[in-house]
Amino acid sequence: MTEQEFRLRADAALEQAQRALMPLADSEGFELELQNGVLQVVFEDQAPAKFVVSPNAPVRQVWVSAMSRSYKLSWADQPSSFVLEGETLDTLLDRLVRQQLET
Repeated sequence: MTEQEFRLRADAALEQAQRALMPLADSEGFELELQNGVLQVVFEDQAPAKFVVSPNAPVRQVWVSAMSRSYKLSWADQPSSFVLEGETLDTLLDRLVRQQLET
């Protein structure tokens, strides 16, 4: 995959992740900020925290920094998404956000 293809796929994936998390953000009161190709999930209540989702072009991965861990997702043609051990970016973020909300 070329760098341009990666950037287009990463931008689309982050925009999709933001859209997928919006209903939960609205109901649970956390913020989603997508700026300069980086998605931030900001929790200000109960347990303040920030998740950062950013593309890493040199290695063609999307990296998620959340809950004191780093997750490195690579592109998979099936299911046309960035994945880590079979879990898509949307699914991973949903799971991590729900875990954070439980703390």
